[in-house]
Amino acid sequence: MGRLILVRHGKSLWNVKNVFTGWTDVDLAPEGINEAKKAGKLIKSNHIDIDICFSSYLKRAIRTAWLLLETAEMMHVNCQYSWKLNERHYGDWQGKNKDEVLKEVGEDYFLSVRRGYDAAPPSLSCNDKRNPKFDPNYKDLDVSGLPLGESLKDTSKRVVNYFFEAIAPEIAKDKTVLVSAHGNSLRALIEYLEHISSDEIAKVEVATGVPHMYEFDSKLNVTDHYQLK
Repeated sequence: MGRLILVRHGKSLWNVKNVFTGWTDVDLAPEGINEAKKAGKLIKSNHIDIDICFSSYLKRAIRTAWLLLETAEMMHVNCQYSWKLNERHYGDWQGKNKDEVLKEVGEDYFLSVRRGYDAAPPSLSCNDKRNPKFDPNYKDLDVSGLPLGESLKDTSKRVVNYFFEAIAPEIAKDKTVLVSAHGNSLRALIEYLEHISSDEIAKVEVATGVPHMYEFDSKLNVTDHYQLK
């Protein structure tokens, strides 16, 4: 049956600076460009033919997909983009150094948001310049439905819904699907695909630029999953 490849975008400029990124549209760092190309080489060396690609609205994930496909010599592959694959929205913490936020809010609240499942960071205000309604990338969407801060649970709901809405139907057609997304949006998919509890998924780390393959049976049950080498 079909296959699914999950790749977290290469290291971004703000990953390097230890800053909460969320929906901020920062680009790949030089190291992240190399990670994306390395992922493409793994796809090519494993003789994998990708049929369709899905990515978020954020350039670090999009560029990772493009670099991967270019390196794998599959630039013809159709890519579809959705905000529902965006990174978790970190609300008012976006653009702030993680260590400084920790000092400001205290370890208990910080860890409840960073490593918990239900806790969300402080939301952006309606008039905050970081609000998606001021971003032209979302001008064609109903911005009232876009988040201003999310828990991992919130992120998981929209990502898994999109999986059934757009990705699963392609897998059901025996296609090999690439998803280039983010640490938390991919954790949401991993939580669902691997039946990981909400307590345990918060501890799962998704490395940048590493392709993970999932294989499915005719009922879309996962039959195998492994890291490409």
